[in-house]
Amino acid sequence: MKSLASPPCLRLTPTTRHHLHPRQSSSTVIKSNSLSFSSSPSGFASPLSVEKELRLQTAAVRHVTGSLIRGEGLRFAIVVARFNEVVTKLLLEGAVETFKKYSVREEDIEVIWVPGSFEIGVVAQNLGKSGKFHAVLCIGAVIRGDTTHYDAVANSAASGVLSAGINSGVPCIFGVLTCEDMDQALNRSGGKAGNKGAETALTALEMASLFEHHLK
Repeated sequence: MKSLASPPCLRLTPTTRHHLHPRQSSSTVIKSNSLSFSSSPSGFASPLSVEKELRLQTAAVRHVTGSLIRGEGLRFAIVVARFNEVVTKLLLEGAVETFKKYSVREEDIEVIWVPGSFEIGVVAQNLGKSGKFHAVLCIGAVIRGDTTHYDAVANSAASGVLSAGINSGVPCIFGVLTCEDMDQALNRSGGKAGNKGAETALTALEMASLFEHHLK
């Protein structure tokens, strides 16, 4: 007498059809030309078989990223806060030097100074909407003091830059340092922690390339 197989479990693998032999056990794989079914004593496929069968074929997935090879032809605006200028000037220098290394022409870089980090967002949004630039860098330095003013300015600067990018449709890159003291800020503007202005420029290059060549 034939043994009864448990209810089959769906397995997404195109195969050919094979018929059950009367002596085959309940773990036999039932295959068709469109779907294959695997049954087990418990009625469920094992986790290992599911993981194996449902593994994505990543070679078929298209991956898109911006290029950091050359920035020639791309135009950038840099909005810089004058407050804590001893720090922001170093960040600006790091950004400009990085652009030059990636073949961005000096005439394709425009620097706009604003009083402080709080004012960066509205100017960045205006520049993004102008249609003149592929990306806008936002550079500033907010250093904690004895009052809650630090938190208000840092949060407003971050949300302002984010809103500028969303509203203008142009990448607006956040390069505002938020530090506990001046030593931290100087370390991040060319000291032992590197130059965050240079890192911001690399982000701007990648995002500008991504929008220009893939997301238009």
